[in-house]
Amino acid sequence: MIHPSNSDKTQLDALISRGMSHRQTKNNLAASYQEQRKSFLLKRLQLQAQILLVAGLTLIAFFLWANSSLEAKIYAFKIGAVVELFILLCWGLCKTPIGRRYPDLIFLSLSWAVTCVVQVDIALLFNDLEPRTSIWTLMFLTQATIIPVQWWMHLISQLGTIICYLTLYLLYNPVLKNPSAFYVEQGLYFFWTCIICVFSVYLYERLRKKEFQARTAMELAQQKSERLLLNILPEMIAEQLKQQPTTIADSFLEVTVLFADIVGFTELSTRTSPAELVELLNTIFCLFDQLAELHGVEKIKTIGDAYMAVAGLPNQSKNHASVIANMALGMQKAITTFNTENNQLFRIRIGVSTGPVVAGVIGLKKFAYDLWGDTVNTASRMESHGIAGSIQVCEATYQLLKDKYLFEKRGLIQVKGKGEMMTYILKEINFKP
Repeated sequence: MIHPSNSDKTQLDALISRGMSHRQTKNNLAASYQEQRKSFLLKRLQLQAQILLVAGLTLIAFFLWANSSLEAKIYAFKIGAVVELFILLCWGLCKTPIGRRYPDLIFLSLSWAVTCVVQVDIALLFNDLEPRTSIWTLMFLTQATIIPVQWWMHLISQLGTIICYLTLYLLYNPVLKNPSAFYVEQGLYFFWTCIICVFSVYLYERLRKKEFQARTAMELAQQKSERLLLNILPEMIAEQLKQQPTTIADSFLEVTVLFADIVGFTELSTRTSPAELVELLNTIFCLFDQLAELHGVEKIKTIGDAYMAVAGLPNQSKNHASVIANMALGMQKAITTFNTENNQLFRIRIGVSTGPVVAGVIGLKKFAYDLWGDTVNTASRMESHGIAGSIQVCEATYQLLKDKYLFEKRGLIQVKGKGEMMTYILKEINFKP
């Protein structure tokens, strides 16, 4: 098996974590709806408390002005002060961990601070239990307008107000001041007000949930499209194409290009079913892709059973040759492990070259990031004129790596289209100081 170094393990863990985060995206987005609704509820509760405080002050001022007797003014001030104190307490709780954890209770407390507290105060002071439907209606309409979430909370607050009134009525058993038709009329108005408030909140929340689900689905689709695009093009190039869809061609003074070919794969295709052949090739190339991700190498393309990659672009780096060397050694180990686990005898032939290239995206359809230049041709020749199971590099690559890696000098070889070239076989990392 391959035993990566500590730095490789760290990078591999990060790669695995990124993969897991993609799988968890949908669950995280779905769960965030509840958090968004709770955050919205808390903000609107604070807003409603502020509005009720101001409205309460105007009502206190009105009753102080409307009542001529000092005793009536004192009673009006007492009732208003108690209600304002309860509202202020609810507002303060919204900013505490208790409020953030139990916003539903704050909602009910704020509602009953106006409806039930006023009933209790008036009952204790005046033994007057006439239904205050105007205050109740104003409160419930305010809540349905400002806090249109969790319809069942609105229903509970309304039922609580009615239960409070009926409880006080049974305890005090007052004499009714108005004919029964008056109370039936008030009850009908109040009933339909409650129904309309709850139903409107229900419809609003249902609409918001559908909008959230649609937005989530769109975000997931965008993320999926983004990941698909990044599987085809480097991130930097993808961003350039999205901003300005034109031909992209950049020159790089020095990069290192790798070509790899699986020896014996063509022969295997004559005695293996296409499905099995593709499965084997996919498994091998997935191992190479993982190594490319691990070492920060840019995969360019696959052609049949050949694999092409480059280091040093589109993000330029100084250690591009070492990165490719490490990947090439890792590919050899990966093939050895694959053969052991799948009872195969594959060998890989790798060619490496260093120098300038032009890289970019051309054409109008089926975009692909590709490389051009003599360095690419040399790397291809290093592979095609190489030795099965070996990593052959050109002189330029050797000069960059000779102090860090062990090489075997192959000598001058005749290269098609290039003439004689000095080549070297990369063996392993030089562990000696």
